Amino acid sequence: MENGMSSTGDAQLDQAIQQWLQYDKNPKTVSMVKDMAKEGNVEALKKCFSSRMEFGTAGLRAAMGPGISHMNDLTIIQTTQGFCCYLEQSFGNLKERGVVIGYDARAHPPSGGSSKHFASLAAAVFISQGVPVHLFSDITPTPFVPFTVSHLGLCAGIMVTASHNPKQDNGYKVYWENGAQIVPPHDKGISEAILKNLEPWPESWNTKEALNSPLLKDPYKDIHTEYFKAIQKHCHHREINKTSEVRIVHTSVHGVGHKFVQTAFKAFDLHPPYAVEEQKDPDPEFPTVKYPNPEEGEGVLTLSFALAEREGASVVLANDPDADRLAIAEKQESGQWRVFSGNELGALLGWWIFHCWKQQNSDAAAVKNLYMLSSTVSSKILRAIALKEGFHFEETLTGFKWMGNRARDLLDQGKAVLFAFEEAIGYMCSPSVLDKDGVSAAAIAGEMISFLATKKISLSQQLTAIFDEYGYHISKNSYFICHDQEVIRSLFERLRNYGDTKGSYPTECGRFAITAVRDLTTGYDSNQPDNKAVLPTSSSSQMITFTFSNGGVATMRTSGTEPKIKYYTELCAAPGNSDVTHLKKELDELVDAIVENFFEPEKNKLQPKPQ
Repeated sequence: MENGMSSTGDAQLDQAIQQWLQYDKNPKTVSMVKDMAKEGNVEALKKCFSSRMEFGTAGLRAAMGPGISHMNDLTIIQTTQGFCCYLEQSFGNLKERGVVIGYDARAHPPSGGSSKHFASLAAAVFISQGVPVHLFSDITPTPFVPFTVSHLGLCAGIMVTASHNPKQDNGYKVYWENGAQIVPPHDKGISEAILKNLEPWPESWNTKEALNSPLLKDPYKDIHTEYFKAIQKHCHHREINKTSEVRIVHTSVHGVGHKFVQTAFKAFDLHPPYAVEEQKDPDPEFPTVKYPNPEEGEGVLTLSFALAEREGASVVLANDPDADRLAIAEKQESGQWRVFSGNELGALLGWWIFHCWKQQNSDAAAVKNLYMLSSTVSSKILRAIALKEGFHFEETLTGFKWMGNRARDLLDQGKAVLFAFEEAIGYMCSPSVLDKDGVSAAAIAGEMISFLATKKISLSQQLTAIFDEYGYHISKNSYFICHDQEVIRSLFERLRNYGDTKGSYPTECGRFAITAVRDLTTGYDSNQPDNKAVLPTSSSSQMITFTFSNGGVATMRTSGTEPKIKYYTELCAAPGNSDVTHLKKELDELVDAIVENFFEPEKNKLQPKPQ
């Protein structure tokens, strides 16, 4: 190898390293690579160089560090060059309209990477091609990027964030001109364009010049004003909010959310929530939590509960670090805290948003123009509410990209999309952001809590009232960890050729009879007249849904970003069947049967979710 470096004994690897050292201008990542080579650490070099990060519909997400498999200055430049070329092919007016770039507070000092620095490199790439860039001058929540795309009519948006991932990770999330995340075939087109533009263009490294370019604008102030103006359309009880005695605690888990949730509460005339002091300022080290993910429940909320006890607060709101998701916990009469699941919050927010709509719309026919959406692995509670109240409910594939794009289609047809949610604590409460938004959701939840308090009703009591009226929906979701792709493949193939009969799915699971099967990997759906699934199928990921004769639904799927096989189960009971103990027992037994018969964890050596 050149550069005075010894060969690794692997010609392809040597070539990748050589090209890297030729292109990379970040002294920290360059010296990291040279040190690994000097030490003859071939394993570490393979980790960095054997495969390039794959650009998918969620963009990129990986650890920060050197090499083509990590997030760093060079891979950000290469990705943005590809994205820029793809946008030039897609839009004749890219140079008039431009793009927006936002970022969170993540940083990785060893490799010199940070979200802010990555965002300025991305801006330099676009500006070098004469494309106007709206680059936020400070950290913002992820939903501000799709909001800006729609508000300013831009071609695209980029958010540099790894959301709730571990601290060493970063990511690159992409929005299309419609204000929603990209869906196929854009991911493939961008991916191909990246590979054609690996050599950095002369000006791509020149952030200093880019930051002084007349093509660069800072949308921060304008968007801040416009966003909080837009979400006030969803404030319906200002007088109650002003006088509410409810005490609420909020944590942003060392992310970007603190300032924005405080402002959102102010926009709704709600008393500001008590902020968890140790977690309110952005800190890329996330020092007080093992994982900065409020979905992990109590561990992340320990400090919030302690503050709530001190202040006499009954509710805790928590955002993930990029503030696009929201968790809620409530103190019960027993003194215990109840952390609501994403499905339970979907039921509460869906009920509330429809309740507010109904109070303002006396025209009975208008309900026919209303839509609510959720992903196919989320609770069917909105379906039950829609059936009784007369509005439309649709489910989409997993992930907000599908709901955002479907919402845009419906809005373009003149329909009203009131609400969309997914079980992973993601909520879209306003059509001005076609993605999940934990900031508007926090303010809307604050108003709902204040309204219920005037009637002396807790969130838990209201949830029970929803289930009493529309039917109990009890869910149980979890996952197994499996690093062996072959095991995952054969586990799903066994379900497609059950009992050694080719092409035949199981008709029962333990004592539970199966009434329908939908396989979105192959496109089979026994519920459709021609057995063809209506939802889009993808052969690159595994996903099978079983419907049971007892009202149970179970989906087994692989994760796009983690080595997990996930399962989502729900028992949907008819209104009037309120024996919760019996329903929970029935669901527990159904889950046990699925684990034992379909997952076979011992045989497949699957690791259960860590407790």
